[in-house]
Amino acid sequence: MSGLCSERVAIVTGAGRGLGRAHALALASEGAKVVVNDLGVGLDGTGSGTGPAQLVVDEIVARGGQAVAHGGDIATTEGAASLIRTAVETYGRLDTLVNNAGFLRDRMLVNLGEDDWDAVIRVHLKGHFLPLKYAAAHWRAEAKAGRAPAARIVNTSSGAGLLGSVGQGNYSAAKAGIIGLTLVAAAEMGRYGVLVNAIAPAARTRMTEATFAETMAAPDTGFDAMAPENVSPLVVWLGSAASAGVTGRVFEAEGGRITVMEGWRPGPTADKGARWSPAGAGEAVLKLLAEATTPEPVYGTQ
Repeated sequence: MSGLCSERVAIVTGAGRGLGRAHALALASEGAKVVVNDLGVGLDGTGSGTGPAQLVVDEIVARGGQAVAHGGDIATTEGAASLIRTAVETYGRLDTLVNNAGFLRDRMLVNLGEDDWDAVIRVHLKGHFLPLKYAAAHWRAEAKAGRAPAARIVNTSSGAGLLGSVGQGNYSAAKAGIIGLTLVAAAEMGRYGVLVNAIAPAARTRMTEATFAETMAAPDTGFDAMAPENVSPLVVWLGSAASAGVTGRVFEAEGGRITVMEGWRPGPTADKGARWSPAGAGEAVLKLLAEATTPEPVYGTQ
């Protein structure tokens, strides 16, 4: 390995399995000291246990790396604050935060309970906000003390957040919110040496194996395009000092493909210079839609 993250300290949330585990191992293989956060919950967010996080720590240590487990709930103030403290108190610094934790409670909207909505929004969106908040406060203090960091935050969105996904209204809303949070954090924190980007990965994890079983299945031979390890090189690079100047961007990552997402941009426009009538507005909209690019299909549709 190149040692791209040598001497850096990285936090990865939800790192006990799947993508988070792959990110933690990849960061460690490039020289980072890693705080492995995981609550050890089930696919729906129930239960708890630090076992998965410690297993990843043991893997890193067995390969000659350095890591420590953190089992706090990063969607709480105390859990998020203690996560940042763990990095600083254990290794003396923090350089990279990879927000990855999440789970699913899929339902069609008419069947989606308020508790299932709140739980998914909490772990994905609040679970990004709070670690980001406390990491950013630490880095701001460092910058004001004259120790300008080369800090990096990598957030985890999803194709569901970009395009929507049938049966995943709560998850899609949370993942779309993470993109908005990324853009604001990049704008606010750049002055302190903090760069913030997001990825929208496609990979085989506990969350995708059941929902997209056929698409996510591993091949008998050849390149396993859905292996979570395929996403981690981009995360490592974004989390390293080599990504200087890259901030406020969203990248899709799948197999060997990396795509820069270009987001919402103004399309065809009609300006009457005065108030429209309802019928006139409708006529204008139909003409504009005829000129506009057809949107991508929502995930899960035929």
